Amino acid sequence: MRAPRVGLMAALVLPGASAVASPSGGPDADVIAQAERVADYQLAHPSRQSPDDWVQGAFYSGLCALDQVSTSRRYRAALQAIGERNGWRLGPRVYHADDWCVGQSYLYLYRLTRDPRALAAMQERANAVLAHPPGGDLAFVGQARGDRWSWCDSLFMAPPGWVQLAEATGDRRYLAYAVDHWWQTSAYLFDPAEHLFFRDSTYFGRREANGQTIFWSRGNGWVIAGLAHMLDHLPAAEPSRGRFEEQFRAMAERLLALQRPDGFWAASLLDPARCQPADEASGTGFFCFAFAWGVNHGELDAARFAPAARRAWRGLTRCVEPSGRLNHVQPIGAAPLNFPAEATEAYGVGAFLLAASQVANLPTEPGSAH
Repeated sequence: MRAPRVGLMAALVLPGASAVASPSGGPDADVIAQAERVADYQLAHPSRQSPDDWVQGAFYSGLCALDQVSTSRRYRAALQAIGERNGWRLGPRVYHADDWCVGQSYLYLYRLTRDPRALAAMQERANAVLAHPPGGDLAFVGQARGDRWSWCDSLFMAPPGWVQLAEATGDRRYLAYAVDHWWQTSAYLFDPAEHLFFRDSTYFGRREANGQTIFWSRGNGWVIAGLAHMLDHLPAAEPSRGRFEEQFRAMAERLLALQRPDGFWAASLLDPARCQPADEASGTGFFCFAFAWGVNHGELDAARFAPAARRAWRGLTRCVEPSGRLNHVQPIGAAPLNFPAEATEAYGVGAFLLAASQVANLPTEPGSAH
């Protein structure tokens, strides 16, 4: 039986509201303080990407999560200001999953404020897609072809927004679309033997220097974080829910076996020597979030996965400068690659904040004061 959810609907509207309670009796103040420091640095040093871009949208997802555990309302105020500045618009491409990502933060605010402006763009676009659904296969032919969810990152960017839209409106067409298209993408990109996702069809059959298949850390991070977001909003009686839970647990088990003793995952999951620096914060951040979320929601065994989440968190905190700047974030790409240790980007911060929001609520560690 799953534990009670500590999901997005648990956030309160009133200024100064208490943080979401954890199974240990209260969120870990040290974890939240670290997250606030990283979030504040990112807000003061924003990404150069467009404010409706997926890079920013992933960061906003982290801000939504931080808002649920922080006693400060400055993160909610920041999200509201972002929505206002964006005019509550999505990215310009109707079908492209990346241009849906920002809408998830609007839906978060809609649940808190019921401001119809925060809902309008998502509903208008979803209706346009339903009226003219995309066709064709899932073969990946570049970013110009974005009408299908044909790359694994897209499972974080779009389907959780569709499910949240169904939750907000009561229109099950949005839920049905998200579920159907998730499983189309999964059937195409999920390796049932490895329980990992190919980034896209161009990676079928490609190997690392050690002969292992190329499975990208952040790509799989996008997916397992997307699974957690889907499960946060899928109705309990949804017939496909068990299938999502099964995939979440299968990926988590595989990833547990691939975690390094220092808490990180290699950028190339099956070839740890492939990339330098060896520490990579974005994939590790998403995996840390997923493990802690799974423990907190009764999907994963706490005895095995809570220590793994804490190891990952300790590794992530070593990537944070005293200023709050998060380093060791692989730049934008589609595969494992070498990068400077000081590299950072907003989506990495988003993953860090998502991880913090769940690590802060892990059951009390034996011998800990929290």
